[in-house]
Amino acid sequence: MPGRVAHVAFNTDDEDATRAFYEGLFEWRFEPYYPGFVRTVLPPAAEFVAAVQTRRELLPGVRTNGPEVTVEVDHLGDVLARVGELGGAVVMERATIPSVGDLAFLTDPSGNLVGVIEYAGT
Repeated sequence: MPGRVAHVAFNTDDEDATRAFYEGLFEWRFEPYYPGFVRTVLPPAAEFVAAVQTRRELLPGVRTNGPEVTVEVDHLGDVLARVGELGGAVVMERATIPSVGDLAFLTDPSGNLVGVIEYAGT
């Protein structure tokens, strides 16, 4: 099943400073999307976005940390069904983001946190 990088987020406790860093360093321009989340479309791939967002706890003791990568898939259920057999773990079950799609988080065998999203209408 093909996987496409759909979202990269830089989780932060200081949104203003982190936003200013990326705007100053790479000339990215973030715009408010919803509370605690600003985003920009990165050139040249208009469908690849970067975000600065408030850190969140996915499970007790499992907090977002560092860059977050989310991979777009066609069938989230199929992916989640295979995570364990491939040595990973689901750390946040499928959750629906209204008008966006279904999102889950998993860790790979090395413990790296990865988001997986099935966009609405795919």
